[in-house]
Amino acid sequence: MEYRDRVLKCIDCGSEFVFTSGEQLFFADKGFKNEPKRCKTCKSKRSQSGSGHGYARVETTTVCSQCGKETTVPFKPTQGRPVYCRECFQQRRSASPAPA
Repeated sequence: MEYRDRVLKCIDCGSEFVFTSGEQLFFADKGFKNEPKRCKTCKSKRSQSGSGHGYARVETTTVCSQCGKETTVPFKPTQGRPVYCRECFQQRRSASPAPA
């Protein structure tokens, strides 16, 4: 199939951008079904701001199961499992033998 450069309109800023024949070939090779919706500028702004499909890191405030200090952890704790502050976690890690 022969590809020709096509002019598309960005859904964010409304400006026109070129969807080159090389980009179309790349999309076809990868099996992508949809055309790009954003110009390069808006696409890079979107990826830098983190508003894409990436996952936001969860910060949960909780109480350490060992020392009772209030701390934040980078996950949502599950009921019934202990949660440790950084200091207690490091102590437990260094105290336990390394798995073989």
